[in-house]
Amino acid sequence: MAVRLAGGSNPSEGRVEVFHNGSWGTVCNDFWTIKDANVVCRQLGFTGGALSAITSAGFGRGSGKIWMDNVDCGGNERRLKLCNHAGWGQHDCNHDEDAGVLCIPGNWKIPFTM
Repeated sequence: MAVRLAGGSNPSEGRVEVFHNGSWGTVCNDFWTIKDANVVCRQLGFTGGALSAITSAGFGRGSGKIWMDNVDCGGNERRLKLCNHAGWGQHDCNHDEDAGVLCIPGNWKIPFTM
């Protein structure tokens, strides 16, 4: 299963979209947390993981299928498809609830504060 980000202003942010059964669709933000966002970002090659898990279609409403809902990652999965979820295409959402991520770009470091 492929994952991509859409609607962001740069490649490290956007609405989470997954390719399943021949078409792209979105992920509902029910139970969406930083653990889920970390899995998506690492799957996309952002080794630092996620800065934030975005809810409520923060990067705009997607269209088409909503493929995943109630995503529950432990945080160490290598692929989003390995996380628990309600079942492909099983959801109680609309596109106002599309999930997104802010990934930590390549060489960017979170500033140390005390």
